[in-house]
This record gives sequence, C-alpha cells and structure tokens, in this order.
Amino acid sequence: MPDDDDKLFSGVSHSRTADEVVQQIELLILDGVLRDGDRLPGERELSQSLEVSRPILRDALKELESRGLLISHHGGGTFVADIIGQVFSKPITDLISRHARATRDYLEYRRELEGLTAELAAQRATETDKALLSRIIEDMRRAHGSQEPEDELAADVEFHNAVGEAAHNIILLHTMRACYRLLSEGIFFNRKAVFSLPNARERLLEQHVAIHEAIQAGDPAGAKAAAQAHIDFVMRAADESARADEWGRVAKLRLIRRDGGQTSSRQARGSIKTETSR
Repeated sequence: MPDDDDKLFSGVSHSRTADEVVQQIELLILDGVLRDGDRLPGERELSQSLEVSRPILRDALKELESRGLLISHHGGGTFVADIIGQVFSKPITDLISRHARATRDYLEYRRELEGLTAELAAQRATETDKALLSRIIEDMRRAHGSQEPEDELAADVEFHNAVGEAAHNIILLHTMRACYRLLSEGIFFNRKAVFSLPNARERLLEQHVAIHEAIQAGDPAGAKAAAQAHIDFVMRAADESARADEWGRVAKLRLIRRDGGQTSSRQARGSIKTETSR
C-alpha cells in the first residue's frame, strides 16, 4: 500500500463528515495542487481514497460546486472550475486588449511581482521545488537546442509557474497564474513575436537559468535582481517588436500606394496618348 505522502487525497479522520472532505479539496485548490480544468477521480475511487461513504462524498462535491470551485459535466466527470480566469474579469481583459499602452503597465506590474516571487522562492524553495525547477530548465534547454519554439514557450510559462509555487505564498501564486493566463492568451502582446527577435531566445534562456541558479543557491537578492532583469528585457523586446510591426505596416501601405500610383500614372499616360492620336 502506498505511503500517505505519495497520495493526492488522504483519508478523512475523526467524524468523516462532508465538511472535512470540502476542507481537504478546498486546500488542494487553494495551494495550487489542483488546477483549473483538472478532473477529479471517479466517485468510487475518490470515496475510497478519502475513506468516506459515497453519500458523504456527494454532499461534499455538491457544496464545492455551490461555492463555484468544482463543475460537473453529466456523464463526463467532475472538474476544478476556472477560478483563475476570474481574477481578471472578461470585461477588463477585453478593455485591456483594445489599448496597447496597457502592455507596459502589465509588464511593470509583473516586474515587481516576479521580483518578489523569485526572492521568496530563494528563501523558501524545498528540495522538491528545486528539483522541479531544474527539470523545467532542462526541458527549456532541450527545446532551445532542437529549435522547438512552441515547446520553449510552454516551458517558459511552466518555469514561472513553478517559481510561483516555490514562493509558497498562495496569494502570489494565484495572482501570477492569472497573469500567465492572460500572457498565454496573447492579451498583452505576441510572445512569439518577442521570441523571433534576433538573439532573443538565447537571452531569454540565459535569464531563466540565472533565476534558477539564484534560487538553487538560496540567494534572495540575486533571484529578485535576475527576475526583474528578465522582465526589463521582455519590456524592451516587446517595444522593439511593436515598433517593427508598425514599421512593417507603414512600409506595406507605402508599397500599396506606390504600386497604385504607378498604375494610375500608366493609365493616365495611356489616356493622354489616346486623346492625342484622335
């Protein structure tokens, strides 16, 4: 039989009430162990893991659904609700996405949060946290070496999520996850465009390695400085990418105007020759 430390859900002690089940699942969501979209085990398996009757489990799941933490699909199972996306409501994300100046404010906000998160991670990271960060850095290196930008982007988000987990501050954890959600959805800027800038991928890898090394060394000041330097670079890269996009747009309009102008000139010259020959 596996040790309790190796199990996600553990047996409910004492009175085995629905409230105790609710509290255990709530804490797993609060601590970021269960993420939005995660599917819970089936009723039979979960009741066995929690060591409660199925009626008690059903009461607990119903209460968690009423609190907006779980959602059930008829015949499809029970899932953790999308509570992260609600940190920034849809109206505000839509508003932000329509105004480019919000990009700099977002990155400025993230700069301070990333610095604090990395600083705490350097102070609080467990050996398990450090092992996970090392594994993600290796994934990032492999993706970089094999020229797989999509995998590199995925490892980028996963790395920052893992740093947030290593900080062991649940408010920071959920706030940062909401930030990364917006980033992944391209609300603020096109991350792929930033990655495509000359030497950007190499620089970004170096910056993530620097954050990782400072956390592994237990260097809070170094971790904070490395995290903020990383966001400073992203801010500059985002500005450069936006300028390049604007230059490209204007150049294309000039070409269209030039081609259109040349066509008009040829047509005009043709009309003059026709009139002259009459």
